Amino acid sequence: MTDTFARDEVALAPASPSAVTPDAAVARRNRTALALLLAAVFVVFLNETMMAVALPRIQESLHIDATKGQWLTTAFALTMAVVIPITGWLMQRLNTRTVFTVAMSSFVTGTIVAALSPVFEILVAGRVIQAVGTAIMMPLMMTTVMTIVPAQERGRVMGRVSIVMSVAPAVGPIVSGALIQVLPWQGLFWVMLPIALTMLLIGVRRVPNVSETRRVPLDTASVILSALAFSALVFGLSQIGAGAVGEAAVPPWIPIVAGLLTLGAFGWRQVVLQRTDSALLDLRTFLSRDFAVSVAMMTAAMVALFGAFIVLPQFARYTLGLEPIWVGALLLPGGLLMGLAGPTVGRLYDRFGPRRLVIPGSIGLAVSLWTLALGLGEGSSWIVLLGAHIVLMLSLAFLFTPAFSASLGSLPPQLYSQGSATIATLQQVAGAAGTAIFVALYATGITATGTADPDLPSAAAAADGAHLAFLAGGILSFAVIALALFVRRPAATTHPEH
Repeated sequence: MTDTFARDEVALAPASPSAVTPDAAVARRNRTALALLLAAVFVVFLNETMMAVALPRIQESLHIDATKGQWLTTAFALTMAVVIPITGWLMQRLNTRTVFTVAMSSFVTGTIVAALSPVFEILVAGRVIQAVGTAIMMPLMMTTVMTIVPAQERGRVMGRVSIVMSVAPAVGPIVSGALIQVLPWQGLFWVMLPIALTMLLIGVRRVPNVSETRRVPLDTASVILSALAFSALVFGLSQIGAGAVGEAAVPPWIPIVAGLLTLGAFGWRQVVLQRTDSALLDLRTFLSRDFAVSVAMMTAAMVALFGAFIVLPQFARYTLGLEPIWVGALLLPGGLLMGLAGPTVGRLYDRFGPRRLVIPGSIGLAVSLWTLALGLGEGSSWIVLLGAHIVLMLSLAFLFTPAFSASLGSLPPQLYSQGSATIATLQQVAGAAGTAIFVALYATGITATGTADPDLPSAAAAADGAHLAFLAGGILSFAVIALALFVRRPAATTHPEH
């Protein structure tokens, strides 16, 4: 992987006036840092995407329905949303190698807990511990890229980053499907464990320090408020689906309202703390119009994306009757094409800016989601599902790489870590919310058919539930199109002297 960056020493040098002719040692250090971080991100992304295809089989093994099983993904995303804001502080307080070690150690520990878990609740705990490591790794990589890559080269490097971010989700489902055919579900984690351990051992010795540390305070009250706010919101959304099958612990509106009020208190505290540069999430990032619009578009797309990813395997399993390995095979081409498109999209961004990419990307997203909503049913062909997924993944390639580059590129360097933490936090909150909403609608559609056993829905019931969930995604896609119209190239990229 190091050779991938060998031809771009200028792109990997520190973004400073002296970066035109970088020292060879600094260039090698930067290549090493990016290569190892990309490899680690590939591992944690592979783990995150292996769960979706295995979820129906885990539900059958543990005798749980979709509303309970979705907590394996919802709890993962929710934990990331709570931990990611802390990474902004962590990356300022500790050097690169130490942060990497903390992240991979947590991931390895969680993998062991999940592999040894005898019941559903311990499995969720293992996923939560894994999510802590994953939450740290992604902002670490993004902040490192923004630190060592000059603005005029970020599109190309982001395109290569997108290869890793898309190949792992592409390979994850089919690897998961193949393993679940021959191993119990615990085997997913036992296979992942030696890979994660290897990355940890290599990183402890080889990850260089490419950032400067400084003493910054951590506001404990902000951490508690963010955890309570995000948890309450996602829990309330999940109770909508639980209520559909008669298992809601509380009326959904109670935790949702409590979460919104707590989120307001969290935001107010950040505004106060950022006056002394001690906010957990510095909301001054949203003073950049380009950052705010790009992040809003990504967040809306993430709600639809995570929701679709959790419902697609359910539909393929219970309506089309496909085994997990074939479900993974259906999801493979789209992910690979997304990865192959990454470098091209990055070059197009450097040349044309984001708007010419995100507008067709948002339209493609709408086409794929409406196809899933209206074109799938009990007698549908798997070809329709395959085609819609390919369009979905290619559309996301044209959305996320330009949006990442445009949003972070619009910020001053001192806000890179805060900006990347904010983006990652909102993505995970959107992912957890999207999962909860789509599963709630899926469960509501199943229950409306009068199905006696939600754990094993009939083909018709699963088709009705999937239709209702994808319909919500199609409606949401219109918001993504509207926001895409206002995305533009950051002034910092157009005028480097600013």
